[in-house]
Amino acid sequence: MNKEIREPKQQRAIQKKEEIIKAAYKVFSDVGYYNTNTADIAKKASVSTGIVYDYFKDKKDIFFYVIKIYINDVKAPIMEFINSIKCPLDYEKLANDMLDLTISLHKSNANLHNVLHSFADTHDDINEEFIALENEITHLGAQKLNDLDSNSTNSTEKVHFIMDVVQSFAHELLYDRHDYINYDAMKQFVINSIANTLKA
Repeated sequence: MNKEIREPKQQRAIQKKEEIIKAAYKVFSDVGYYNTNTADIAKKASVSTGIVYDYFKDKKDIFFYVIKIYINDVKAPIMEFINSIKCPLDYEKLANDMLDLTISLHKSNANLHNVLHSFADTHDDINEEFIALENEITHLGAQKLNDLDSNSTNSTEKVHFIMDVVQSFAHELLYDRHDYINYDAMKQFVINSIANTLKA
């Protein structure tokens, strides 16, 4: 018989659950998913392992909460950035700002980013969370582009393409780091590609 998971209602219990999630966020970031167990999370949160199981079914259940925090932390500044775009459009500056924001977000979440995305490759339910985020950003970006430029065509495709290019460059710059690449030159190529796509 499965143990019933407590859904906290009192402020103290809610805070305790949040502390466990924050502790898990740190532990998963530091050592990865497979090298973490609930005892590690309990120790980081300064609670017993039994307390952890009062609030969560298992390690993967905790991981889902961590994913939601990560997605919200990434989504909020992106949505704010898109909503702040106004006419007249300076396409090159817009592309540069977009790259800088994406690089900053990847850098501040570097360890957990790698853990989450490697896990998403083998878990459809977690991959769906990232697809949903991608869809939300794509649709908002396309709507913003249409609002700013009534003559824009294929806005959804443009935004999706730009997202792929920006993500790819951030990964290359922060994680792959080929020593034969001039990243300033590559960044300018990416900026030009984004600007030309938006103008098309």
